[in-house]
Amino acid sequence: MSIVLIVAESQPDGHLRKATLHAIAAGKELAQKTGAPLHLAVLAENPSALAEQLKPYGAVVIHTVASPAFAHYVAESYAPAVAALASSIGADFVGAAATAQGRDLLPRVAARLKAAMASDVLAFSGSGTDVTFTRPMWAGSVIADVKLKTSVKALTIRATEFSAAEPGGGPAEVKAFPAPADVASSPTQFVSFNEVKSARPELTEASIVVSGGRGTKGDFKEIEALADELGAAVGASRAVCDAGWVPNDYQVGQTGKVVAPKLYIAAGISGAIQHLAGMKGSKVIVAINKDPEAPIFQVADYGIVADLFKVLPELRAAIHASKSS
Repeated sequence: MSIVLIVAESQPDGHLRKATLHAIAAGKELAQKTGAPLHLAVLAENPSALAEQLKPYGAVVIHTVASPAFAHYVAESYAPAVAALASSIGADFVGAAATAQGRDLLPRVAARLKAAMASDVLAFSGSGTDVTFTRPMWAGSVIADVKLKTSVKALTIRATEFSAAEPGGGPAEVKAFPAPADVASSPTQFVSFNEVKSARPELTEASIVVSGGRGTKGDFKEIEALADELGAAVGASRAVCDAGWVPNDYQVGQTGKVVAPKLYIAAGISGAIQHLAGMKGSKVIVAINKDPEAPIFQVADYGIVADLFKVLPELRAAIHASKSS
């Protein structure tokens, strides 16, 4: 029997990462197309609480793998455990959300399982064993349909393309799977974790994102002020991050974070294809740029051809006034 196995991901505080719910929704769709049951994998030092959170989301079985080595994510510890679990249960599909962790983990799992892999999967088509995976290529300028010919198939799932799974159905059965002995002897050991704390929402989970590009000339005061007025996250283009104007975790794009908020405001961003690949799934896009020929206007729902340093203060004042009225 085919099995679809989705690897759950938790935040540093132990709570479920929202992207996992989107990956579960994709896993359920894949399970329906292949006629396979959906299983989940939870790796943690103490996985029971996370497994309990996941029980109502439609999986048949939740496999918990407990080890002190999983107190913090280390790829060299996680990969052998996921591969061993997938082999033990006979999983034909092994997937995870295309987060930084998922993109790091799944290629390693695929190598151990000698599995072909599709990254950043956007959709599935076909049925049974004849499943086609739709994924972006060349910074999103091309959408490819690929078939994986190996018996085991690995994939990362672009969370923004699937709605979050909703609770429903009977609770999943929870089964403990022993961690392989080699997870404790990983050549890479966790040393420390320094979390960047912010009062703003996390970039990939925010409903509103305000991003700045080269047009800011490194001055993000108005970007941040508007974001705070809206309760939004702050993003940036790669050029801005490479210049050292803002932290790298602000980066939106092909080599940064992929976002799909309800509202994306791009100020001073020309719209390089790599940036568009990371935000064009946003529900509403507002572009502000002095250059009327900027590529960002091709994907924008609303465009303002003007100096961002004039527009943003006026926009912020109008929003503040509307709140006060």
